Amino acid sequence: MKIFKEMRIYFDTEFTGLHKNTTLISIGLVDDQDKTFYAEFTDYDKHQCEPWIERNVINNLKWAGIKSPERIKVESDKDIAILGDTQYIANHLLKWLTQYQEVQLISDVCHYDMILFINIFGHAFDVPGLVAPCCHDINQDIARYFNIRESKAFDLSREGILESFNIKIDGDKHNALYDAKVIKAIYNEIIEHE
Repeated sequence: MKIFKEMRIYFDTEFTGLHKNTTLISIGLVDDQDKTFYAEFTDYDKHQCEPWIERNVINNLKWAGIKSPERIKVESDKDIAILGDTQYIANHLLKWLTQYQEVQLISDVCHYDMILFINIFGHAFDVPGLVAPCCHDINQDIARYFNIRESKAFDLSREGILESFNIKIDGDKHNALYDAKVIKAIYNEIIEHE
């Protein structure tokens, strides 16, 4: 496996609700070379899913509606997609991350995302050392770029921002991999114009 130097990895998570006991439903990551890692968790707490989560997240899962087997793994040269429990996903995510020497994670309003990323490995000290212990948040970049407060940046439609840049990303909003690709596109567009 080729080892890359520092790599920016854009990521997003989908989870069961905005509360401290939330559980991961899916995670999507994409690097600067468009290699992707996507996983859906079979051990999330289904009792926490409100109707909004069912309509907007569960329905946009890759394996939505399938009487899911315990585990699925689909892999190509650039992409990996997995269905399984947290431990199964942690093992594959760790292996995927080891192709890099250093990783800088980038997300959007990343407070829950980063904690849930850490939880995949069990504890902050269990996160691979090659991953920077802090996450870059593009909401701050958006606020600076548009010269607005972060609270106003939070309210801006990310698809609207892409449209203003004349960029189209295929996929469904609230699918973690689609959202990770949106984060990447916005980050790169804003950084190019600074």
